[in-house]
This record gives sequence, structure tokens and C-alpha cells, in this order.
Amino acid sequence: MFNKIKKLNFFINFISVNKMISFNIDNFLRNSSFGILLFTMFFYWFKASFFSYSFLDTENKKFFVLKEKTNETNFKNFQYFLLLISTISLFLLLFIRWIETNHFPLSNLYESLIFLSWSLLFVLLLIEIKTKENLLGVLITPLALFINTFASFSLPPEMQKGTSLVPALQSNWLMMHVTVMLISYAFLLFGSLLSIAFLVLNFQIKTKVKKNIVMFNQTKQFQFSNTEQITENLDNLSSRLLGLGFPCLTLGILSGAIWANETWGSYWSWDPKETWALITWCVFAIYFHSRIIKGWKGEKPALIASFGFFVVWICYLGVNVFGKGLHSYGWIN
Repeated sequence: MFNKIKKLNFFINFISVNKMISFNIDNFLRNSSFGILLFTMFFYWFKASFFSYSFLDTENKKFFVLKEKTNETNFKNFQYFLLLISTISLFLLLFIRWIETNHFPLSNLYESLIFLSWSLLFVLLLIEIKTKENLLGVLITPLALFINTFASFSLPPEMQKGTSLVPALQSNWLMMHVTVMLISYAFLLFGSLLSIAFLVLNFQIKTKVKKNIVMFNQTKQFQFSNTEQITENLDNLSSRLLGLGFPCLTLGILSGAIWANETWGSYWSWDPKETWALITWCVFAIYFHSRIIKGWKGEKPALIASFGFFVVWICYLGVNVFGKGLHSYGWIN
């Protein structure tokens, strides 16, 4: 055991000293994570396009169940394997960046995007293992791939480089505040995206529109059975994910206020990021107020959550791209 720890420390020190090797590893992991995630997304969509699914297994009350029982185990195992490899590749990318910079890799927009992509995949992996749902990745892997692609191929090279922390970020609050905020974004984006899926499915059920959409059609690939139970379960899963994201968002805002007071001498300064974080919090507070106090279910709270999907993106990415402030470390000139 001691020898393994010693070898790991030697590897970490070697990577941190040799910048060229760390750059090559970082570049390899960046490209490989993109390729693996792209293949994973195509696999989900391949399953959705060429195999027969039911939106609900009435015996086990589960969504997106593969009907081809003979191949179900093999497909599930390969699906979990791809999802696990995608998650591990992004984790290694963050880990190498941590070694290279000697600080938690959340100091710029590139690192936070990679962390958000990893968080979405990690949450998806846990949900699929726990609930045995087969096709939630049809919705989530494209989102994670979009985030990964934007971070790796759209941001300027200078924004992708690991740099030393500015004095304002040299605090233990960096790991606490930014990590919790990004995890909250992952849960909120996941849950609100399911609300959008609920609205699309509900609209098709109501209007009886039979379009050839891979996720929500009534063709050979998918069969609607017990549609009320389907939409109810989808609504409940969305609510549970948002119920995890909202406390994380609250904790992230509070920890950020404490950190701001220590750094700048003020708990709140109406910085653009702070303002939009408060707006995001209010949107999802209204969502839970409508569900808990008003007793709303289904379409009305789903509309609020769907609106929250875009608000989260404005809070996280839009402010960094189009506005400056105390959180300007992600600003694109």
C-alpha cells in the first residue's frame, strides 16, 4: 500500500514538473473524452432508432424499457460501460489539470464547463444504475457533448490554459462555492430538460400528432402504453432532480456571499452573476411553491421548470460571455 502511494506521489510530482508531458496528456484526454462522448451519444440514438422500446414497463413501472429481452442485458452493460468511460475520461482530464495547476480545476470558464459536463454524466450514470432507466441518455448525452465541444473547440486557446489563481480566488471557498454551484446547475439542467421532454410528450398525446421524432413517436421504435402513468413518472423524476438542485443552489449562493464578504467586504454587490443567481433561485422557488403550496402537477410547473432551463444558462454562461463583473474570470474579450 505504501509503495502504491509512493508511486502515485512520484507520478503527480513528475507530471506537475514536466509541463510538456502534462500538456500532451491534457490534449489527449480532451480529444478522447470528446470522441468517447460522441460515440456514447450515437449509441443511445442508435438504440432509440432501431430497437423497440416501451415508454413504460407496466409491471415494474419504469420508463424507456428495451423490449428486446434477449439483447437487453448486453445492451445495458455496453451502455453503462460507455457512460462510465465517458465519465472517467472527463474526471481524468480534471485530475490532470489539478496536478498541473496545483489548485482545484474550477478557476476559469473552460474548467467549469468540463466539470459541468462531467457532473451531468455522473448524475446520469447514478440514475441509470439506480432506476434502470435505459434512454435518459438520449436527452442528456447531447447536452453534455455540446458543453464539452464548446469548452474544447470554441473557447480561445488562452482561456483553456491552466493558470495560477488570482488573489481573490486563493481561498478554500473556491472548492466549496463553485463546486456546489456547478452541481446545482447539473441537477437543475437535468430536471428542467426532463420537464421540457414532459411538455413535448404531453403535447403530442393531447394533439395526437404522430411525428417521426426518435424520443416521442408512436412508430415501430416506441409504443405508448398507459400514457398518464408515463407523464406522471416523468414529472416526478424531474421534480426529484430539481429538488436536489435547488438546495445545492441555495447553499452555493450562501457560501458565495460568505466568501464575498471575506474577499471584498460585502455579502452582496448586485454583480451580474449574483443577480442572475438570485433570479434563478426565484424561478425554482416559484416552481416548488406551485407544487407544494398550490398543489400543481404536470403542465404548469413543467412550464416554470422549462423556463428555468434557459435562466440557468443565462446565469451560468450568458453572464460570463456577455457581461463583466466580479465573476469576470470567464469573460470572453
